Amino acid sequence: MIRSEAILAAAEGANPLVPNWWEVLVTAVGFAVLMFLVVKYIAPALENSYQNRVDAIEGGLEKAEKAQAEANALKADYEQQQQEGYAEANRVREEARTEGAQILAEAREKASAESARLVEQAQVQIAAERLQAETSLRTDVGALATTLASRIVGESLEDDARSQRVVDRFLEDLERNSTAGTASGTAGVAE
Repeated sequence: MIRSEAILAAAEGANPLVPNWWEVLVTAVGFAVLMFLVVKYIAPALENSYQNRVDAIEGGLEKAEKAQAEANALKADYEQQQQEGYAEANRVREEARTEGAQILAEAREKASAESARLVEQAQVQIAAERLQAETSLRTDVGALATTLASRIVGESLEDDARSQRVVDRFLEDLERNSTAGTASGTAGVAE
């Protein structure tokens, strides 16, 4: 334990308002060494670390800006491709509609031509069948007329030339009567 006399003796020679120059000198040297160490080693390391961090942030921002620009370019390219796809789809759809209408028109035209051909063929066939029926009817009517005339007249009309003349005359009379009946029927309707 420190004796009180030593404390009092030390206290008498020292003025608290006047600094001790040895303490100031040691403190100044310690501060200078500390400042030298900070300026020489610690500050450059901190500055280097700070600069690396700034570079990393700026590089990250540049990368982010480049990535954003690339993303915007890709988005614009995608939108353009999408618009081109829509336009192509619309064009294909319109071509299909046009082609469908053309195919439908061709089918209608073919059906119309086929219908006309069938009608014409039917008319030719009807005319041929009518001619055949008329010929058959003339032959049958001629045979019946010859048989009937033979019975009425009492003589045989087996001669072909004679029987043909009788049949022709009979058919002409029938046609005249039928034409006269049609004309008088038409005149009666007109009145």
